[in-house]
Amino acid sequence: MENPENNKRRSDWLLFSGILLFLLGLLIGMFIPMLANPRMGLTAHLEGVMNGMFLAILGIIWNKLVISDKWLSITFWLTLYGSFANFSAVIIAAITGAGKLMPMAGGKEGTALIEGLISFLLITLALAMIFICIVVLTGLYRNLRRT
Repeated sequence: MENPENNKRRSDWLLFSGILLFLLGLLIGMFIPMLANPRMGLTAHLEGVMNGMFLAILGIIWNKLVISDKWLSITFWLTLYGSFANFSAVIIAAITGAGKLMPMAGGKEGTALIEGLISFLLITLALAMIFICIVVLTGLYRNLRRT
């Protein structure tokens, strides 16, 4: 189990980051009509709000995870990366109109640089979030078995 002080600090940072991302999601919602792709702007709004809630919830349950220091650290940083990468990728797509990997949200093909950036963020955040969910579920399951 991790140092309790580090655990509390990470929990607090997840809560802070979650509320910050939630706020950013709300703010982007006010600018939806002004974006190059308003439908993607709505997606950015929803991603900010949902990822903000995910971070806050994870901050609340952080102390219930029974996993090693190493895995807690990796999970913490990947969680921050994945949540903000998700929001960033969709905002970039909304502002530029690009995002061919997100056709349901009306993404069109943009420049190679923008498409490469959006694709990189989307692929890496998806892998990060799957990993995070597996580690968190493992930590919660170990907590259940311990009690």
